[in-house]
Amino acid sequence: EIEEIREPGVLAMTVAADSVLLSEDGSTLLVRQFTGELPTVTVTDTRTPDEVPAGAAWAVLGSATDFVGDADQAPIGAGHLGWKPRLIDGGDTGLVSEGEEVVTVLDEPTQPGNNVGLVDQELLVSTFDSGAVTPGEYTVDADLFLRTPADVEAGAYTSTLTLSLFE
Repeated sequence: EIEEIREPGVLAMTVAADSVLLSEDGSTLLVRQFTGELPTVTVTDTRTPDEVPAGAAWAVLGSATDFVGDADQAPIGAGHLGWKPRLIDGGDTGLVSEGEEVVTVLDEPTQPGNNVGLVDQELLVSTFDSGAVTPGEYTVDADLFLRTPADVEAGAYTSTLTLSLFE
């Protein structure tokens, strides 16, 4: 008897696109605001429950680099970029949830200490029980907003937003 080859399942993340363009929207006399949407992020878990370590949990975290332009432009710190995650499909268990909104250094906190921008590992989506949500596919995106002082230097700026999946 020849047994079927059994490949182990995997926990993986994909992002629907590799860039985002932020457009000016909602600026005031004191703050310029540029908005966009994070491309859809999909976490796919093809493992069986017995392949998941006991007590395992997964999370997608994000952080950004400073926005840089030409050599003569001052950079815009990553603390000026915020997001508001939005769970598109969290499955039927209710155990997958989006992270909290992270506002910028120019904003008043909407929750204690969340006005730091995307400078450090900020939560996009997670579950506290990997075994209970496998197998499955979960999707999330986020509203992105860059807020700068009104006197920010004109020009093109770029930043890298890194997303990481951890278990």
